[in-house]
Amino acid sequence: MSTPTDSGEPAGTPQASTPLSETQHSEPTTITVGEGTGTGGDELGYPVVVGNGLLSRLPDLLGTQAERVLIIHPRALRATGDVVREDLEKAGYTAMVAEIPDAEEGKHIQVAAFCWQVLGQNDFTRSDAVVSVGGGAVSDLAGFVAATWLRGVRVVHMPTTVLGMVDAAVGGKTGINTAEGKNLVGSFHQPAGVLADLDTLITLPRNELVSGLAEVIKCGFIADERILTLIEESPEAAQNPHSAQLRELIERSIRVKAEIVGEDAREADRREHLNYGHTLAHAIELAERYQWRHGAAVSVGMVFAAELAHSLGRLSEAEVDRHRAVLTSLGLPITYRDDRWNQLLEGIRRDKKNRGDVLRFVLLNGIGNPATVEIPDASMLYAAYQEIGEPVSGTTISL
Repeated sequence: MSTPTDSGEPAGTPQASTPLSETQHSEPTTITVGEGTGTGGDELGYPVVVGNGLLSRLPDLLGTQAERVLIIHPRALRATGDVVREDLEKAGYTAMVAEIPDAEEGKHIQVAAFCWQVLGQNDFTRSDAVVSVGGGAVSDLAGFVAATWLRGVRVVHMPTTVLGMVDAAVGGKTGINTAEGKNLVGSFHQPAGVLADLDTLITLPRNELVSGLAEVIKCGFIADERILTLIEESPEAAQNPHSAQLRELIERSIRVKAEIVGEDAREADRREHLNYGHTLAHAIELAERYQWRHGAAVSVGMVFAAELAHSLGRLSEAEVDRHRAVLTSLGLPITYRDDRWNQLLEGIRRDKKNRGDVLRFVLLNGIGNPATVEIPDASMLYAAYQEIGEPVSGTTISL
């Protein structure tokens, strides 16, 4: 299955003359997600390895029981998928690929069914495995396929975008989109491990890298203020795939998520805080038919959440201004068209955090102090939206 889509899934792949397995730089960092069994019975304690030239570590994560491995990748990463397949075959696995549409176009039930068909036709058993190679949309889809095939097979994620490394590939949330909204169908399925190879960021388009940094900034606002300071000190270094600053930002963000997921694997409580900015973001993505990058929508969503928190007396004006300053320093959008509130509210009402008719938002009680808050009256949301609404004629989208 390989249909062309927009450029949301980048061609973040090393040149053919420099295979992933031959690229050597500083020593990798291993971050462990939880220990033992988390809430809901999920087996945690898996590694997220951050570094360069990590492909040779893939067999260790797949284990010795697996004989067959399905590599799921988008069309844009065909070359990388071939490198991974060839490396696994040299290691003694029977490896095959499933090429799927790029970006959010790959997160549909028809695509999942195509992958299930490949698994079935090749006699995949519970001891076999799935590997995702790509951005957040790919790990969401591949994780869902692995979670549902024979009620769960091993999956290893190899994220090739900042968004995938700091968010989608870590934590075991999987999902596909429907006409009614984003990620409304899915499951929790923890990976056997994650290989975040920084070499794949070198050829990543700048707007895709910056979009992923929105999730990094989110981690700064909810848990690690040093992330915000690093970006404020040098927005340029934060966007440089060769910089030590970007690596530190990625590692800090992964540690934030690993610590939260280790405590709340199934989003029963604290894990909801990772959805900061996402309630409006998902509504924007739905309204835009997923033509907006996820990070761009999250950027707008965080400013909206900050304005809402300010209106409730939870966040100071200076802290709201800091949201705008950090995000705009990277070129991320902080406004959205003012003529779509009714459509956005419909999307907000479908958010997974809601309970019955009660709307719930993740808001800040100061930097690093998030909480899930019930909003009794939708008019409060409308008032906050007036602070980010932009006349259609003046709306510009840089990502």
